[in-house]
Formats: sequence, structure tokens, C-alpha cells
Amino acid sequence: MKIKILLFTLISFIGIFKVQGQTVAELQTTAQSFMRSGDYSNAIMILNRCVEKEPENRSVGKDLALSYFYSSNNVKALEVIQPVLKSDEADDQIFIIAGNIYKALDKGKDAEKTFKKGIAKFPESGNLYNELGELQVKSGNREAIKTWEKGIKADPGFGRNYFNAGRYYFFEKNFLWSLIYGEISLNTEPLGNRAAESKSMLLESYKQIFASDMLGAGFEKKNDFEKKFLTALKKQQAVLDNGITVESLTMMRTRFILDWYAPNEEKPELKLFEHQQLLLRSGLFDTYNQWIFGVTENVTAYQNWIKNNNTDYAAFVKFQQSRTFKMPQGQYYH
Repeated sequence: MKIKILLFTLISFIGIFKVQGQTVAELQTTAQSFMRSGDYSNAIMILNRCVEKEPENRSVGKDLALSYFYSSNNVKALEVIQPVLKSDEADDQIFIIAGNIYKALDKGKDAEKTFKKGIAKFPESGNLYNELGELQVKSGNREAIKTWEKGIKADPGFGRNYFNAGRYYFFEKNFLWSLIYGEISLNTEPLGNRAAESKSMLLESYKQIFASDMLGAGFEKKNDFEKKFLTALKKQQAVLDNGITVESLTMMRTRFILDWYAPNEEKPELKLFEHQQLLLRSGLFDTYNQWIFGVTENVTAYQNWIKNNNTDYAAFVKFQQSRTFKMPQGQYYH
């Protein structure tokens, strides 16, 4: 029995010595592994050891604040993040973490101030614009849409600004931009938790845009891109005379892309339309439209379609997995 106790004590000392002998970088890597698995208690314990070893390590401070935040200990999270926020090493993520901690503590003004400071320091961070816009819209601030538009212009590769702006325009009945931004958002984050809402928004936007007078009046108030987009849509209006379905939308959108890229037709460049053209040339455009509109129109019919077109669907999934959709700089037309 004494031998067993002695052996256990020896193993424990070895374990403690091993932990104490690890570098801060090694300990932080272990803590991050705990964070990824949702074990924030262990992450906090290890990160606090890192702080004892290197109290000025800002990367450790960021992880520790985030662990406290996810543990709902926001008072402690704020205490940890504040010195990190004031350092010259603070990146845009630190401003986002700090702003969200303030939000969790119902300190909206401090959160807004933090996001704005972050934008001043990192004017190309789409994530900061998105966080500020989401904060503004919750408080009823009409500046939110301007913030998201600035985020789209500054960081076009970041998808959430497109989703929020598209959603805003949908409820404002500006269906032209809910179509454009909604589909960009969907392709940027095709498996995100906003995908289902984006698909529903796209189907309803097409219904509304063809039911409204957007294609027949008010062109003089539109910019060049908007005029060309609406004109190209209007040319295909007859395809939808018998109603908007996934099949009629697929036909209409096919003709739209062919018209947009017709020879001797000078149209603005848009990555979204290039993506659609590539899908068309790859023989995957029908499947792409089923993926967007079929699942929204009728889930059962969509599932049956997949069963009957399994090869096409598998090719489309492979295509999606092999490519990353990202909007480039310089294609801002709003």
C-alpha cells in the first residue's frame, strides 16, 4: 500500500515538474486546445499559469479574456482585456473581444466607443464594421446600414456585412440589393447559420422585384450598375409569366448571365456573376439553383431531386468544397 502511495506521489511530482518545465508557448497551445473543446475552466487555469510566467504577454491575455467571456465571467474578462486593449500590440480581434465584453455587461456606449477605436486603428477590418453595425441596429441607430456598407467597401472578402446589409434592404423593400448582397453572403458562407435565411430572402426578393414596379419606373434615380442590372432582369421577365418556381428562376437566371456576358456588351465586373457563369459552363448551374431555391420552395421535392440527381449534386458539393468564394476589391457599386 505504501509503495502504491509513493508511486502515485512520484507520478504527481513528475506531472507537476513537466507542466512547470513547459514554455509559455507550449502551455498556451495546450490551453487553446481546451478552448476549442469548450473546456474553459482548464484553459483559464493554464493561461493563468502563463500570466504568472509572462504577465506582459498580450496573446495570452487575449486568450484568457476570451475564456472568461465564454465562461460568462464578464467582469473578470473585462479586467483582463483592458490592459491588452491599451497596448500597442492590440489587434482588431482584441477590440472585437473587448467590445463584446462591454455588450455582455450592458455597457453599449463603451462597446460602441471600443469598436470605433478599433476601426480608426484597423480601417480595413470588416469584422469591426459588422460588430459596430449589429450593435447600432439593436439600439435603433439608423447609421447601422452605413456602417455595413463601409465594411463591404473596406473589406469585401468579409461576408457578414453583406448578410446584414442584404437583410436590412430586404425589410426596406430595396430588393435589388437584397438580391445582390444576399447571394454574395450565401456564397461567402455557404454552410453558415445564416444560409437558410439568405436562401429564403433570395426567393422572396425575386418574387417581390418582379411583382413591384422596380423594373418599370424610377430608373433615372438609379446608378449605372443598378440600371444595367434591372434592364438585364427586365429582358427575362417573360420567362416568369407563369409564376416563379425553381425551374423558371433557373431559366431566367441562365438567360440573365448569357445576356450579361454577351459579346459587345459592356457590363460592370462582379465576382458573383463570374461565379454564376463558371457554374453554367461547368454544367452545375441547375444544381446551384436547386440548392438555393429548391430547398426553400419545397424541402421534400428538393430531397427527391437530390436522390434522382445524385451525380450532379455530388459534383456540385465537390465544386463548392474545392473553391473559396471571396469578393475582390474594386467591385463596389452601391
